[in-house]
Amino acid sequence: MTLYYRPIAQTDAARPDGAFALAGGWCWFDTVEVLSRAGSRGRMPAADLPAEVLARLSAPRPALAGVEFARPSLMGILNVTPDSFSDGGRFDAPEAALAQARALFAAGADMLDIGGESTRPGAAEVSVEEEISRTAPVIAALVAQAFPAPISIDTRKAPVAAAAVSAGAGLVNDVSAMLFDPTMAATVARTDAALCLMHAQGRPETMQAAPRYDDVLLDVYDHLEERLAAAEAAGIGRARVLLDPGIGFGKTLDHNLALLRGLSLFHGLGCPLLLGVSRKRFIGTIGGADQADARAPGTLAVTLAGIAQGVQMHRVHDVAEIAQGIRLHDAITRGYTA
Repeated sequence: MTLYYRPIAQTDAARPDGAFALAGGWCWFDTVEVLSRAGSRGRMPAADLPAEVLARLSAPRPALAGVEFARPSLMGILNVTPDSFSDGGRFDAPEAALAQARALFAAGADMLDIGGESTRPGAAEVSVEEEISRTAPVIAALVAQAFPAPISIDTRKAPVAAAAVSAGAGLVNDVSAMLFDPTMAATVARTDAALCLMHAQGRPETMQAAPRYDDVLLDVYDHLEERLAAAEAAGIGRARVLLDPGIGFGKTLDHNLALLRGLSLFHGLGCPLLLGVSRKRFIGTIGGADQADARAPGTLAVTLAGIAQGVQMHRVHDVAEIAQGIRLHDAITRGYTA
């Protein structure tokens, strides 16, 4: 029987002497919940874990694409698309995109994620040529202006990724985890770029039709473990990989909540984690915000829940608001520094 180990993450200042740092970060744990396909098997002391499991749960994560993980980090979203679910058409003009990039950095973004194809539920596919024409010139222009933050390309397509990396992107954020384009793994492996692997059930056109799982937390964990192994087999080392459970991508509201409750499990894969919940529909459903751009408070609440489980990077639209909330959270849990 396969067992899974979910660390019970803590941030309390009264940390026991024998506790372990969770992924080398701001949370600690001394207890884990043991899970299996048959259900929870209760808790056990972290000190009794198999050595290799404990090492993956506790080892510090190395910097990735220029971002350090000793504190929570923010990935600012820049959609250069006409049809993204909350800001489509606002930044597809080049000057508007460059101005928004600068504004996101000034607000506190540690990385910029540029996307030229909407992956919202029901979105249609964009051609490779169109996606490159939307993204590569913006990346090249930012690099030419010495933009001070690393840049990520949000794409499922290897040619788009290659063009973006050539223009200066340092991370490829693939929501299909290299399953949409079978040449993605080899393309990224030929570069020095980092790679984000996200879980999604189905494609954007149909992914919200009727998503089903045997156990959503364990199913997503197993999928990411398989895709991580595929990346390593292609020559992309684990130290270059970021993992994302894919909130809202082929998941119901209950699936999303189950994943959010169990986020600390994914530290067992030994990679830094990315959480992308910004302005998503389930936040509006629960929080009573019909308009996507009115969901910053709910986004902050879910982001802080992720930080409380040690999630290192958070992909958001409302950088200033989320950065402010994180600063207050840090001051409370780790002490205030001016």
